[in-house]
Amino acid sequence: MTNVDVHQHLWTGSFVAALRARAEPPFLDGWTLHTAGEPPYEVSPADHDMARRTEQAVADGLGRALISLSSPLGVEWLPSAEARPLLDAYHRDAAELPRPFGAWAAAGVHDIDARTTAGYLDQGFAGLQLPANALADAAGYERCAPLLDLLTARDLPLFIHPGPAADIDPRPGWWPAMVPYVQQMHAAWFAFRAFGRPRHPRLRVCFALLAGLAPLHGERFVARAGAEGHRESDPNVFVETSSYGPRAVDSMVRALGTDAIVQGTDRPYADPPQTPGYGLGGAAAYAFRITNPRRLLTGKP
Repeated sequence: MTNVDVHQHLWTGSFVAALRARAEPPFLDGWTLHTAGEPPYEVSPADHDMARRTEQAVADGLGRALISLSSPLGVEWLPSAEARPLLDAYHRDAAELPRPFGAWAAAGVHDIDARTTAGYLDQGFAGLQLPANALADAAGYERCAPLLDLLTARDLPLFIHPGPAADIDPRPGWWPAMVPYVQQMHAAWFAFRAFGRPRHPRLRVCFALLAGLAPLHGERFVARAGAEGHRESDPNVFVETSSYGPRAVDSMVRALGTDAIVQGTDRPYADPPQTPGYGLGGAAAYAFRITNPRRLLTGKP
């Protein structure tokens, strides 16, 4: 059995070159990242060094580490003519990543192109990542339906990750990660329940950063939604743990059960937990790192 981290980021040479070839956000000026909704960010080249990251993955005991496109950049929201060079560059290198790395495919959501996405998935990607703000309401699920139907047909999972933050000035540097990212995941959690699951009953889905802690609002949901809030847990819905610790994970286990939690770290932006089971014991660690990721990625118990 293999220890899995379902959420990491690693910018390869082709993707970096494609970002540097642009003059409008998102783009790289040297190693300074410019996006539409956040202040310039100094990227550490060491964070995206393949040898260093491979050593880290081995030290973490990982048999598989899944790389995802950095959705807060806003690549998926660009018009097709702008998004395609970046998406092609990402997939070209991600498909050739050395072990233990694998990757999530990505897709444009400004212009939906299921045929191109199918071509990316043909290269052996684990599933498809989409930005949370593309799946925040009924209209989003209607627009993205061809992509989700493609995943269902191929029995592959969906990974929902925060998308770009709205430009608000002034604000502290930590604001995007703490407010819009979390709000997006919270909205995506309830939008999937209201609009996604009814249309895609067999789709397996994983929400980044514990779905913005939305499942902890279950009691309020029951108070407002009545019988709807008492619906049984969904065995094909998962949340990953990136940037959270024992208190949040313990609370999420109480809300969803152990079977819904998978390990994600968001490397290089956060480190893995010091205790793999978040203080909940060896059985929880085994579930989070091995059993649950296997069910998410393959559908097999």
